[in-house]
Amino acid sequence: MDVLIKSAKIVAPNQPELHLKTRDIRIENGTIVAISEHIEPSGNIEILERDNLHVSMGWFDSGISLGEPGYEERETLQHGLQVAALSGFTQVVLNTDNQPVADNAQTISALKNSTAHYATQVHPLGTLTKAGNTGDLAELFDMKNQGAVGFYDYKRPIGNANLLKIALQYTQPFNGLVHSFALEKNLAGKGMVNEGISTTQLGLKGIPHMAEAVQVRRDLAVLEYSGGALHIPTISTAESIIAIREAKAKGLDVSCSVALHHLWLDDSVLSEFDTNYKLMPPLRTKEDQKALREALLDDTIDFVTTDHCPMDTERKLMEFDLAAYGSLGLESAFGVLNTLFGFEKAAVILAKGKSRFGLDEKEIKEGRSAELSFFDPEPTYTLQKADLKSTSKNSAFIGEALKGKVYGIYNNAQLIVE
Repeated sequence: MDVLIKSAKIVAPNQPELHLKTRDIRIENGTIVAISEHIEPSGNIEILERDNLHVSMGWFDSGISLGEPGYEERETLQHGLQVAALSGFTQVVLNTDNQPVADNAQTISALKNSTAHYATQVHPLGTLTKAGNTGDLAELFDMKNQGAVGFYDYKRPIGNANLLKIALQYTQPFNGLVHSFALEKNLAGKGMVNEGISTTQLGLKGIPHMAEAVQVRRDLAVLEYSGGALHIPTISTAESIIAIREAKAKGLDVSCSVALHHLWLDDSVLSEFDTNYKLMPPLRTKEDQKALREALLDDTIDFVTTDHCPMDTERKLMEFDLAAYGSLGLESAFGVLNTLFGFEKAAVILAKGKSRFGLDEKEIKEGRSAELSFFDPEPTYTLQKADLKSTSKNSAFIGEALKGKVYGIYNNAQLIVE
């Protein structure tokens, strides 16, 4: 599709010649062919014009869940990727919480082939172990060859340190990225929220900070011994930040992410017993939240994930103890980050992370393929359930006052906009 983008303010801090300049952009067959103050439309071309249109490099999410295959009642790939596109995401990493789980090369290949034609590109993770819950490594090398960008038993901690060591050693020759969920199960026990005075008063079983911090320090010690590449998704405590900062100072190949909701919410909201706030890792304290924001800005935390996890109503409309974990996040990502950090920083944060997964970091430049996100940073709104485009409606951000509107994306030679 050939497109002419009119009067768009370009947000590209690493390209000072274009940053915050208003330009027209012409795209032909997926490639940027012209960037200029004014371009006359010609030929068979679609024109994109929007109020206060801003454009940045395409946004990336390092870990989303969609129901299909296995849980299509929560979300399908087709609809979920449409939601991702309209939320500004050009590329997403797909978690392994499906049935059948992605623990073999055939499943990875099928996921890649079935999603290749969408505007939002999908990069599947493979499970680290067979079936995603065993002590035996899955077909890591074969899955990597079919397009798996990392290996993760979704939200399941690696209990056996020797298994982590072997995985880190085995994946080094083919640059595999091992994920380790930071939770020491014995310390966490039957907890489901942050351990603290307020949650104890509410009668909710708590997970102490050290259940995360102990696992993080163990994983980093194994990494220091074995070498390899380690990613720790969705850290939530100040103690974890300290440990990761120290590891990076030593030169260890470790990255980490923070979930969107941990930047915006804290455990004080649990007094409502709203199951949309039942998340894993759990919402932590205001002090943890402050530390997470600071660590994101100083690059100790490498990138943000929405941790998008659609869940059917039947698994959320029940007692807090019994309800499933998880919240939507794609549709709120720009609103949250724009409100917290402003649109320039938000656009940079949202575009980060691709290179960690072996993906190309592109520029807004003539002759380069077009991978763009479109938005207006100014509108303010309070998120309502009716605003959610996802099939499931379990968002922890319902009722929150946010800023910024996303128009959509151009990617994979397709324009998807509202």
